[in-house]
Amino acid sequence: MSNTDILSNWENLVRKQLKTEDIYPVLEKQNLEGIEVKPFYTEVQKPLANLPRVEESTHLVARYHESLEEEVFAFMLDQNVENLDQKTLFVNNKDLAGHISPKEEDQYFSLIDVFNEKEGSIDDQLAKELLAKGFKRNICVDISLHQNAGAAIYQQLGIALAKTKELIEAYGAEIVNNLIFRIAVGGNYFFEMAKLRAFKIVFNQLSKEYGLDEVPYIFAETSLRNKAISDNENNLIRSTLELASAMIGGADAVFSNNYLVDRSTDNSEEISFKQQIVLAYESIINVFEDASNGSYYVEDITRQFAEKAWALFVEMEEAGGYLELLKQGVVQKKIYDHAIEEQQWIEEGKIKLIGVNLYPKLDVKKSVADLYNEKEIKAVRWAEMFE
Repeated sequence: MSNTDILSNWENLVRKQLKTEDIYPVLEKQNLEGIEVKPFYTEVQKPLANLPRVEESTHLVARYHESLEEEVFAFMLDQNVENLDQKTLFVNNKDLAGHISPKEEDQYFSLIDVFNEKEGSIDDQLAKELLAKGFKRNICVDISLHQNAGAAIYQQLGIALAKTKELIEAYGAEIVNNLIFRIAVGGNYFFEMAKLRAFKIVFNQLSKEYGLDEVPYIFAETSLRNKAISDNENNLIRSTLELASAMIGGADAVFSNNYLVDRSTDNSEEISFKQQIVLAYESIINVFEDASNGSYYVEDITRQFAEKAWALFVEMEEAGGYLELLKQGVVQKKIYDHAIEEQQWIEEGKIKLIGVNLYPKLDVKKSVADLYNEKEIKAVRWAEMFE
């Protein structure tokens, strides 16, 4: 049976179920990314090669707690801890990084971004100090802030490329092997999967401009944007799905932010890590390089995200580059415009947030103007409007 016959049979079935001839307007689902999503796929137009990751299997990262030392192999460190031999350590504190002198066998990674988003500059001294360290990856390119501030997916990826280009111009093309990308993964399950895959494509494309053939090291963490203070149980479900997206999308490391949002307890930190353990050891989705490869839907939206991200990157470069556009306020305004449109969809119920704007429906207490500033990139949770 041909693809045309398959599509025709599906259309006839849906017409019968919906009791209308004009089925596509009913089945259309809008999104703010400008991505075309079909209700039915019969093929992949341009199949993608397997998109590898740097690590053999995804690191499951927990915030350090002494009670976890026995069972956890990768920690996020905000303070110095002695005798963590044979652990993979992600350093999340600038001062701490300055005091660490890794041995050759140590597995240290920096989660410290050298960009000053408010001033539109790179902290050159910090960058040189980090590059002089014997870390596996020295410089973090953080776009988790941009996701939590309301940037579109293609904007996040375009910005990641533009920040990479600034680092290459400052420190040479060889720096690409020293970078780790900190990316927040939101709740749009397949879109976020495609986001990580698309980033691998465009990063590899950028590396080829310099005669290299590299893939990015991706540290993926759960988003804060879709979490609510009064909704802990739903936060836990949301972040579990986000972790699954990250693992299936091919992240090299995953980290779950605390689902309690406004506080932390030993128990909540332990549960946040156990989310990863269940996914890894029971679903076994952390061992596949590119688990969604071949999915008609995911392949199609991956390609679209890659094309839109690359186009934005080129546009930013032609306009002077990331730092220059930060100084002009252009980056801030682009994120702001998308963020307030997204927030309006929350207010109107077009984006569903269970326990906030649906089951039950809370009253709006803050306006868009209260939450956002077009001159600043700052994290805003959707639910803040109702809290």
